[in-house]
Amino acid sequence: MHIFDEIARKSHEQVVFCHDEVSGLRAVIAIHDTTLGPALGGTRMYPYASDEDAIVDVLRLSRGMTYKSAAAGLNLGGGKAVIIGNPKKLKSEQLFRAYGRFVQGLAGRYITAEDVGTTVRDMEWVRHETDFVTGISRALGGSGDPSPMTALGVFEGMRATLAFQTGSESLVGKRVSVQGVGAVGRHLVDYLIAAGATVSVCDIDEDNLRLVTAKHPHVEVIAPEAVYDADVDIYAPCAMGATLNPDTIPRLKAGVVAGSANNQLASEDRDGQALAARGVLYAPDYVINAGGLINVANELEGYNDERAAQQVAAIHDIIRDIYTIAREEEQLPHEAANTLALRRIAGIGRIKNHWCGVPTIKRGRGAV
Repeated sequence: MHIFDEIARKSHEQVVFCHDEVSGLRAVIAIHDTTLGPALGGTRMYPYASDEDAIVDVLRLSRGMTYKSAAAGLNLGGGKAVIIGNPKKLKSEQLFRAYGRFVQGLAGRYITAEDVGTTVRDMEWVRHETDFVTGISRALGGSGDPSPMTALGVFEGMRATLAFQTGSESLVGKRVSVQGVGAVGRHLVDYLIAAGATVSVCDIDEDNLRLVTAKHPHVEVIAPEAVYDADVDIYAPCAMGATLNPDTIPRLKAGVVAGSANNQLASEDRDGQALAARGVLYAPDYVINAGGLINVANELEGYNDERAAQQVAAIHDIIRDIYTIAREEEQLPHEAANTLALRRIAGIGRIKNHWCGVPTIKRGRGAV
């Protein structure tokens, strides 16, 4: 891999490699763009097959955070971090505190939070070494687990997508398959059932399935590979990315794709076009799953759950605006989402070029 070519290709500002031999820390922090503000994005812990896979993932994810923050109307840039390792085996206080020292060394250019494979407790360990961390517990003045807010945003975006596709945002009687019922997926199932939907779920983790079926005994459990063939109205990918690809798209029966997973399209243009050709309306992932980001961003101003919930619910209107752009400018939904984000970045970036004056600096008897 030619790392600088990869960085230049996605226009990243900075990539930091972090290593601590004693704790076993091997991490990469990627800062994509800070035009709108400091880069905020979660720390993912995952046993990547190779260092190259980890780098590719963090570059892709951090770029997505730039667009996510911009589209959500936040004054934040895009960043992401990955810790290479199995979260069930490698986690320790020492590792996360070592990682926190590297975050602190970036002096606020990057603000971290939890993500796949990390928890509120992990972020509290990070907090011992840096102020630049969100997603901490309510007891410490944070917002706690962001999963419920992420699920709320997906639910609202799903309603907007359904309305644009069918003319009604009602989920009563709609069949929804949720792929992945971890923290976000479980809360999404709660919203869907409360709204009158018929839900089927799949997950490779049996513990996740047991938690869902214990609460909702009538939820249908299907095999992970069968989710693409399910006869449903809405497919909600809430696990890992790239589940929309040439092998799965031809099998979909759903007319709407709306879920929390990142990077759902294996190839944005190819698979976005394939979905459109089949008449499937795709809710751009980095917009519909922005609820968690909006939630932790509220910690930077003093967390208020009512205000955060109102901002997350507004994802409904943002998704609607994206479909309007797509229709009026003849773009695919993911292209329209990029258009919305890039226009805001360009507009705010231009304003920041305005000269606003600086205090006079006195040197000796004169002034400059």
